[in-house]
Amino acid sequence: MLALVPAGVVRADIQTGRSATRALADSPARPKGPVIITPTQRDPLPRVIVKSPTTAPGGKRPAPQPRILPRTAPQSPGTYPWRLNITATVFWVGEDSTARNPVANHKSSWDSAWRENFGGFDDPNPVCRTTDFRPKTFIPQQNPFYVALPYNDVSKGEHKVEASRVIPWFRREYTEKGQSVCKGRWVQIVYNKRSCFAQWEDCGPFTTEDWPYVFGDKPPVNTQNKGAGIDISPAVRDYLGITGGTATVHWRFVEFYRIPRGPWSRWGDNNPFVNPDTASRRKALKSQEDRLRLQQEAIQRELLKDPQKLRRELQG
Repeated sequence: MLALVPAGVVRADIQTGRSATRALADSPARPKGPVIITPTQRDPLPRVIVKSPTTAPGGKRPAPQPRILPRTAPQSPGTYPWRLNITATVFWVGEDSTARNPVANHKSSWDSAWRENFGGFDDPNPVCRTTDFRPKTFIPQQNPFYVALPYNDVSKGEHKVEASRVIPWFRREYTEKGQSVCKGRWVQIVYNKRSCFAQWEDCGPFTTEDWPYVFGDKPPVNTQNKGAGIDISPAVRDYLGITGGTATVHWRFVEFYRIPRGPWSRWGDNNPFVNPDTASRRKALKSQEDRLRLQQEAIQRELLKDPQKLRRELQG
């Protein structure tokens, strides 16, 4: 049965979410600083709450509450729902275990030799980093713009039972048994009017089972480190201008073909901007999205030509 779909809305297995224009109210003018992406009326950058709200009774200021926009309204093709007011903490390749970080980051959930494959210790000390957001002592062999999210889609060499059901791109990206479809996925992070892009390269903070938050509409289950829901690398921290150990950010998944060039496109054999073996997917995905959009626009035009048919379709 044909269904009326607004023009420009891609269905396929792309999650859809409430438009940023409706959900996030006014978008501020283009911010100062090294922002590569330009906000548009249809898909503006969200406004991040950096300052605490008005003082509540008892003198305490409540933190902004994390929330996830619903998936029931149109979203720009190639983008996914925003996770709003999420606490971000900083982590890095080669980080030793501490009280704040009980698991050392010499290896990741998907790479047992993460430090070696990255090229060394991703020193977070600002004086040990260059102005183009990489460590001074070596050229990274992987993208220094990386994040960790609290879900791992594989366990003991197999995909988890819920993976094919909850990961929106699972069927499109599946290659073989136990091969993660999450590793390397791109996310957009926004902080204080700045927008950054990074790849998902590890799992955490503190859990690898929180798919209702990562792919659903629930807040993070973690309560440690101010309820952190995403770990960001030193490069992401510095590009966004975050000066402390934690920050309140917005983030969402973004298909690769929607990502502009920037410092996140310069390094790494895991980076589709650099590695030609993976860069071809950008054009393929965009072509797929364009084809679906044209099909949906054709369906809409046909239905609008026949008011009676349109009425029957809307009535089910």
